[in-house]
Amino acid sequence: MHVIASIQPIHAVSDIEMADAYWGERARLAYNARVQIDLGAPVAFGSDSPVDTFDPVIGLYAAVARRRASDGAPGPDGWYPENRLTLDEALRGYTEGPAYAAGMEQRLGRLTAGYLADLVVWDRDLFDIPLDELPHAQVVGTMTGGVWRFGGV
Repeated sequence: MHVIASIQPIHAVSDIEMADAYWGERARLAYNARVQIDLGAPVAFGSDSPVDTFDPVIGLYAAVARRRASDGAPGPDGWYPENRLTLDEALRGYTEGPAYAAGMEQRLGRLTAGYLADLVVWDRDLFDIPLDELPHAQVVGTMTGGVWRFGGV
């Protein structure tokens, strides 16, 4: 169908109480990037700032844990845990997905030769930490177009 699912993972955990109260069991079908990915739809993630935080690690945590970073709600398994994403899927949703949605997938969204050097440097390896440490990761450098805009190494 050539659709792109534009999703803000943070909404899944911001809206838990409202969705459960008004939609009941149907809420398991909402805020569901997992089903979009499994069906082959490209996903483009964003923050929806200023409605929710623009902090990328909070959105990543919402996508992979399906819990709020602030209080761990709704519990250790997350909200409809079958809808959780892998960290790799979530990172692609925030990088390759938006590049594809913008028609710029030949220049953006990946760290590879010939692409613009847009990247973020974290204070730890996100793939090598326990899930509950993810919300505490800090950006220590940001590069856009090959120029350090913040921090740097």
